[in-house]
Amino acid sequence: MTSVHTDRSSVSILGRIVGSTAPSSVLLIRLITGGVFLSEGIQKFLFPAALGVGRFAKIGIPSPEVMAPFVGSVEIACGLLLLLGLVTRLAAIPLVIDILVAIASTKVPMLLKSGFWTMAHEVRVDYSMILGTLFLAIVGSGPISFDRWISRKVSGGSA
Repeated sequence: MTSVHTDRSSVSILGRIVGSTAPSSVLLIRLITGGVFLSEGIQKFLFPAALGVGRFAKIGIPSPEVMAPFVGSVEIACGLLLLLGLVTRLAAIPLVIDILVAIASTKVPMLLKSGFWTMAHEVRVDYSMILGTLFLAIVGSGPISFDRWISRKVSGGSA
């Protein structure tokens, strides 16, 4: 009886992670959000002086030689997961943290130094990315996703 209850609990948790009642159009949010994170992660490796280790050192991120590749890898992996619609809600969590650190380390100092309008202009992508990622964390990946396929397998084909 305990193992049946445990199995049902596991299925219920997995169902909450991969389940979604979002419409098919959520694919558009996944494509833009996942695509931007994937691209930014790749660029941290392609252009390390400007966008990777060099930039992290310039803005004061501790251990930039470790953190830049780590953040780039997270952006690549989680960006791909968003694009595929695979464990979308879980993939969104590190990306929200990523963008919050980006805002705190680059846009807040800009606000203090150059004022609101300069910061408002520069924060537009970060703002869009955090809202898109939070949206995906809340609604899930939608029906055109690997999450939907997993959800159907877990529930025996009825999802």
